[in-house]
Amino acid sequence: MLGEEVAESEVTERGLGGDRARAVLDVATGRIASAKNPRLWRDLLTIEGAAPPGDAELSELFGREVRLIDVPPEGAQLERSVPERVLAEGIEAEVPHTMTTIGTGSPAGTFFDFAPLHLISTSTIERIGALSPRGRVEALRYRPNLVIATETEGFAENDWAGRELRVGDEVALHVIVASPRCAVPTLAHGALERDTEALRTVARHNRVPVFDMGPQACAGVYARVLRPGRIRKGDQVTLVG
Repeated sequence: MLGEEVAESEVTERGLGGDRARAVLDVATGRIASAKNPRLWRDLLTIEGAAPPGDAELSELFGREVRLIDVPPEGAQLERSVPERVLAEGIEAEVPHTMTTIGTGSPAGTFFDFAPLHLISTSTIERIGALSPRGRVEALRYRPNLVIATETEGFAENDWAGRELRVGDEVALHVIVASPRCAVPTLAHGALERDTEALRTVARHNRVPVFDMGPQACAGVYARVLRPGRIRKGDQVTLVG
């Protein structure tokens, strides 16, 4: 669902307080609804996550029976449409997809796609914007938990994997891997209109090896929490290692 900007947040091993606390379950398949399959679920990005409608209203919106849940089913999965096919054939097309088991880099019982935190730098946002025909791109399209102000140019976080980030006086994070991008950044987000260049530009200019998948179109990084605490907008961020 849509995110919201907050001035401060508690951070635990389960991520930011309140983040991904609930999800929409497709009753027929038992899978978690995700806009990674935009043909079925792109309207999730019209819903305010802080106060979503009830099951009946959600089912009417999606044209299929769904339920809002706060505990993931065992082995819960979601569908990730092949991003290149979505770009080529459009968001209405039924394109091939892969299955993703949620939370493989997160504590049990969470709804994260992979890890509890997703970070992106202002350098990366500025670089994508500069390379895009639009001349800009909005950070919220990439759905980060933290936007980190950086002074370097280009895709600053490409070399953060395996290193530690300290945020403010308390929180320490371990950066796991670069974040492969799906079709979600291209979709309308609330009042923001569709922008295919949010993915096309990344695919053209920043392909990074991710585990055993080979080079992927990446923007941002995934992280886990080494030391919990409270973070605030404006906190100093230090890269260690």
